[in-house]
Amino acid sequence: MSSTTAYDASITRVCEAIAADGHAVVRDFLPAPLVSALATEARRRDAAGDFRAAGVGREERRIERSDIRGDRILWLDEHARSPSERALWGALDALRIAVNGVTFLGLFAFEGHYALYPPGAFYRRHRDVFLDDDARVLSCVLYLNEAWTVEDGGALRLHLSEAETRDVLPVGGTLACFLSERCEHEVLPAKRERLSMTGWFRRRSPG
Repeated sequence: MSSTTAYDASITRVCEAIAADGHAVVRDFLPAPLVSALATEARRRDAAGDFRAAGVGREERRIERSDIRGDRILWLDEHARSPSERALWGALDALRIAVNGVTFLGLFAFEGHYALYPPGAFYRRHRDVFLDDDARVLSCVLYLNEAWTVEDGGALRLHLSEAETRDVLPVGGTLACFLSERCEHEVLPAKRERLSMTGWFRRRSPG
């Protein structure tokens, strides 16, 4: 892989794991100052009232179900973003190009949002695909939390098979990626506020 970004080593690890196992967990995907700047931007927007309760389903089927998920979200806008968000989009685009270079996933575009879970909030086990839309191919979660510990809880639990799970602590800078259609997952409750950027690389829509 050519040295085109500051994140080449991390991107290489993600690509190798996705190609081999269908999921990847990489610590320090982004440098700590950028993670801190993204967290500051997200919390500024939350304090301004820009976040909204997350729902399940989409369009006319979308409903709010706090018994299924309890986070607040703010969708990212590729064209109206802070300097830290421009750096994030640059890293994600470099990742998309690299993954396409070693797989046949055909990743075309990215959509994502900040996700803020209050203490005790969770997201029940699910897959990141809709019944009538399979455009989401690769799910990504980038954690924006400072000084997270095991005692804080809030792990992302990946259900890799009926018998195998993997828990990912939401430590700032950690990136978790997995095939959207294949991997069921859930967010376990945490003892403190939990912040991430969650998104999906999508394939091009037919037609």
